[in-house]
Amino acid sequence: MDINQIRFAVFLSIFFLMLALESFIQRHPTVDSKTNRLKTNLALTGIDILAVRLVFGAAAVGAAQFAGENGWGLFNYLDWPEWLEILAVIIFLDLMIYIQHILVHVIPFFWQFHVVHHSDLDLDVSSGLRFHPIEILGSMLFKIGLVFALGPSVLAVVIFEGILNGMALFSHSNITLPEKLDRILRFVIVTPDMHRIHHSIEKMETNANFGFNLSIWDRFLGTYIHYAKKEQPKIIVGVNQFRIGEELSLKKLLLMPFKEIPKNYSLFHEKDQEI
Repeated sequence: MDINQIRFAVFLSIFFLMLALESFIQRHPTVDSKTNRLKTNLALTGIDILAVRLVFGAAAVGAAQFAGENGWGLFNYLDWPEWLEILAVIIFLDLMIYIQHILVHVIPFFWQFHVVHHSDLDLDVSSGLRFHPIEILGSMLFKIGLVFALGPSVLAVVIFEGILNGMALFSHSNITLPEKLDRILRFVIVTPDMHRIHHSIEKMETNANFGFNLSIWDRFLGTYIHYAKKEQPKIIVGVNQFRIGEELSLKKLLLMPFKEIPKNYSLFHEKDQEI
C-alpha cells in the first residue's frame, strides 16, 4: 500500500468507527433524516475531492514534495530532528487552521460559503465532511501556501492532514463521552460536546470554540465557551434561516452561497443584531 492508500484506509476506519458508535452511544436526538443527510454530505464530499484533484492534483502533500525538491521553506534551512519538525509543523498548522476558521466567520464573503457547513440540521460524523467545494479549494490554497513557506517534510504533512481529518470526524460525531473524560480531553483536544456549541444557532456560541484539533487556541485566545445556554442534549444546531431538511438538498447546498444568506451571523456584524 502506498501512503495515499494508507491515509484513505485510516480515514475510512475512523469514519465507520464514529458512525457505529453513534448508533450505540448517541448524545443528541436527531431532527432530520440521517440517511438523507448522510447521502447529501457524502455526495458533497465526493465533489470536494474531485475539485481538489482537478485543481491542485496531489494538493498539500504534493506541495511538500515540490518544496523539498526545490529547497523552498523554512525547514529546508533548519537541521532539526525529524520528530521535532513534525511536532512543530502539527502545532503551527493547527494554529493556522484555527485562524482560518475565525476568518471564515469574520469576513462575510467567506461566510457565504462556510454557511453550508453550519446549515446542517443535525451534527454527526458526516457533518465533518460537509463543506462547499469553493471553500475547500480556498482552504487548500491556504494550506499549500503555508507548506511552501514552511517547507515541511512529506511525512509531517501526511501526519498533520491525517490528524486534522480524523479530528474533524471525531469532533462532529454524535457520541456520548463520560463527563469526566470529556473534561480531561478538553484541556488538549476538541471534543464533540465542545464543538457542538460552535454549531449552535445562538450567534455568540457559533462565534466561539473555533478549534479543529487542539483546544488550547480557544482557551489562550479568548474564544472558548465551556457551557452553552442550553444543556447539551437540547442545543439546537444549524442556522435559523435554514430549518427545513427538504430545502437542504445537494443542489441547493451548492447554490446556497450565491443566494441571500444571513451575513449578520458573522463576527463582522454587531452582536445584538438578530440572527
